[in-house]
Amino acid sequence: MHEVIICEKPKAAEKISQALPGYAEKKNYKRVPYYEIEENGKKTTILAAVGHLYSLSPLKKENGRIFEVEWVPLHTKDKSKRYVKNYIDAIVKFSKDADKFIHACDYDIEGTLIGFNALKYACGDKSVEQAVRMKFSTLTDEDLLEAYHNPIDLDFHQVDSGIARHVLDFLFGVNISKYLTDSVMAATSRYIQLSAGRVQTPTLSILVDREKQIKEFKPEPYWLIKADLGLGIIADHKQGKIFDKKKTEDILAHCQGEDAVVDKISLKETAQSPPVPFDLGTLQSEAYSVFGFSPKKTQSIAQNLYTEGYTSYPRTSSQKLPASIGYQKILGKLSKNSSFAKHIKKLKKPLKPREGKKTDAAHPSIHPTGVLPNKLGRDYQKLYELIVHRFISVFGQNAILEAMKTDLKIGDEDFTFSRKRMAKMGWKEHYPFRKVENDEFPSLKEGEKLEAKVDSEEKETKPPARYNQASLIRELEKRGLGTKSTRANIISILYDRKYVEGKKITVNQLGEHLIDTLKEYSEKITSEELTREFETRMEGIMSGETDKDDIIQQARVEVSSILDDIEKNKLKIGEQLYQAYRESMVVGSCKCGGNLITINSPRGGTFVGCSAYPECKSTYSLPQGANVLKATCEKCGLPMISFGKPRQRACLDPKCGREGEEPPKNEVVGVCPDCGKDLLKRLGRYGEFVGCSGFPRCRYTRSLEEDEEKVQEKS
Repeated sequence: MHEVIICEKPKAAEKISQALPGYAEKKNYKRVPYYEIEENGKKTTILAAVGHLYSLSPLKKENGRIFEVEWVPLHTKDKSKRYVKNYIDAIVKFSKDADKFIHACDYDIEGTLIGFNALKYACGDKSVEQAVRMKFSTLTDEDLLEAYHNPIDLDFHQVDSGIARHVLDFLFGVNISKYLTDSVMAATSRYIQLSAGRVQTPTLSILVDREKQIKEFKPEPYWLIKADLGLGIIADHKQGKIFDKKKTEDILAHCQGEDAVVDKISLKETAQSPPVPFDLGTLQSEAYSVFGFSPKKTQSIAQNLYTEGYTSYPRTSSQKLPASIGYQKILGKLSKNSSFAKHIKKLKKPLKPREGKKTDAAHPSIHPTGVLPNKLGRDYQKLYELIVHRFISVFGQNAILEAMKTDLKIGDEDFTFSRKRMAKMGWKEHYPFRKVENDEFPSLKEGEKLEAKVDSEEKETKPPARYNQASLIRELEKRGLGTKSTRANIISILYDRKYVEGKKITVNQLGEHLIDTLKEYSEKITSEELTREFETRMEGIMSGETDKDDIIQQARVEVSSILDDIEKNKLKIGEQLYQAYRESMVVGSCKCGGNLITINSPRGGTFVGCSAYPECKSTYSLPQGANVLKATCEKCGLPMISFGKPRQRACLDPKCGREGEEPPKNEVVGVCPDCGKDLLKRLGRYGEFVGCSGFPRCRYTRSLEEDEEKVQEKS
C-alpha cells in the first residue's frame, strides 16, 4: 500500500513526518524536500506545496472580456514563481503509484482549495475520489496523530466556495482593471496601471468617503470650563462643551470669587471581566494598538508561529476555547518558562475561560500550544508573548475598579471630577500590555470648602478620525466586506497601488478621483451592497444553500453591466483618470520647468519622467523598491530617493555632481565576513558602498553608513 500526504507548506510536511510513527527519511527531488516512511509493508510519502500551485488564467476572450477561465500551473503565469514547477513535478512523480491520498493542508477555504487543486491537477482526478482529509488546528504531535488516525471526508462545499471566490475576484479584478487601463490608453495614448477589485474598490470608497468628511468638515468653536482646586484636582463644569460664548461668560461671572463646596462623594466598585480569546481580527487590532504592527504583518507572524508549532491556526473567527484543547496540559507546558509560571500559578481552579460570542466551525480561537520557542526574533517574541498572556488572562478572575465621583458647587454652578484605581488587579495582573488606572484618591469630606480658580478653554470641534489599518479591518468586518483571511491583504494592495498612504490612512488624488469617476459612470463597482450580497451567497455555498455555478453566472452578468458602463464613457473616464494620475504622481520639478512624475512601464517597474514629454525627454530610472523623497538635492535641486537594504539616500540623477570627477580609489576597509578577502570602498550607481574584492564570486555588500557604524562600535 502506498499513501501520499499533501501538505500546504514544506514546514508542515516536516512536522507531520516527525509526528507519524516510523522513521521518516528526508529526501530531495529538484531541491524539493519530501519524506518517506516504510513500515509493515506500507509506504507513506509526505509531499508539500508552497501555497497555491495553480492559478486562474483566461481560457478565451469575447469582445475583449474574460468570462471563461481555467486553472494552470502558477509558474506558467508568473515567471517569478519558477520554483513552483519543481513542487508540482515532485507531486506528479511520487503520487503515480499511490492508492490512498490524504489532504493535509490548512483547514480553511484557501487551504482546502490548495490541496484540492494539487490532488486534481497533479495527482489526477482519481486521487480526489480516493482522498480523505486531516483536520487539525495545531501542528503538535498529538493533534497531527489524532487527525491522521481519524480523517474526515473532503468537504466539497468548502472546495466550491474557494473556487467561486477565486473566480469572482478574477472576473471583477482582471476585467475592470483592464477596462480602466485601456480607457486611459484610448483617451491619452498613455499607459498607467490601474487596479480595481470586488472588495478592494468598495474598501477604497469607504476611505474616500471619510476623506471627504474630513475635508468638508467645518470646525465649530466651543468652551470648556474648568476649576483648579489645588491638590492636583481639576474639576469640569457639568455641561461639558458649551457652544455659546455668552453663556460661558455668564458661568464664569457666577463663579467669580466663590469657593468650591464638596456637595457629594460617591464611591463605586465595578467588576471588569477578563478579555475574550483572540480571533484573527482582535489579534490584528491588539497588535496594532500595542506594537504598531500592520494587520498584514501580524497575520504573517501568526502564521509562522503556527507553522513552527508554537500557536494554533490563526485564520479563525472563533472566540471559543473548547475544553478539548486541554487547558491544564497547555498551561503546564507554559509553566516551564519562569516568566509565564508566576502568572499561571495564581490562576484559580477549576479553570474556566471567558469566551466571546463569535464562533468558527473549523478552528478554536488563537492560543499557544504549550511548545516553548528556543529563540525568536524580536517581533515574533512580542506577538508570541501577547498570545500567551491573553490565553492566561482569559482564565483570570474579574478585576475590580474602584471609582470616586465628587460633585461640587461653585456658586450656583455644578462641577465634578472623578478618580479611578484598581481595588483588585485580577486578570489585569496577567496581561501587562495595557495601562492600569491607579489614581490617588484625595481625602475630602462632604461640605468641605476648597479655593477655586475657574477659567475657560476655547477649543474647536474636530473632524472624524482617519482610519488606521486596524480600525479599517474592524470596519470591513462590521460591514461584511472581505473575509478574515483577505482583509489585511486588501488594505496592503491599496498601499501598493499608491491609492493611500500613512499610518493614519490618507487617500491621495488618484484614489479619490478613481472612486469619484467610477461612482459617476458605474456606481456598481464601488457598491458595498453588491459585494456584501456575493459574500453572503458564497457563505451559502458552505451550507449547500447556493450553487457555485449560479453565483459565477451572476458575477458574469454584473461584470458585463459594469464594463458596458465603462465602454459608454471610455474617453471621459480615461481623461479624468489620467489627469488625476498626473496630479497624484508629481514628485518634483524638472530642470525644464515641468513636473516630474512617476510612470508605470508597460514592461513592469516604474521610472520618473517629465510631464512635458515629448518636448522634454528627461527620464530617470528607479532602483527596485525605491521611494522618491520630498527632500531635494543640494547640488541640482532634483528630488532625493531612498533605496536598498539597509536604506540609502541619493540624488534622483545618478550623474549628479560626478562630471569631471576622478573615480575614487578602491580603499581597503576590512575583511569580508563571507570569504575572507579584502572589503573595498566602491563607487556605485547611487553612491559609495562597501563590497568584496572577490566579486563576482562573492557578492557581499553593505552600505557605507553601516560600515561607519561598525567602526564606531569597535572604537
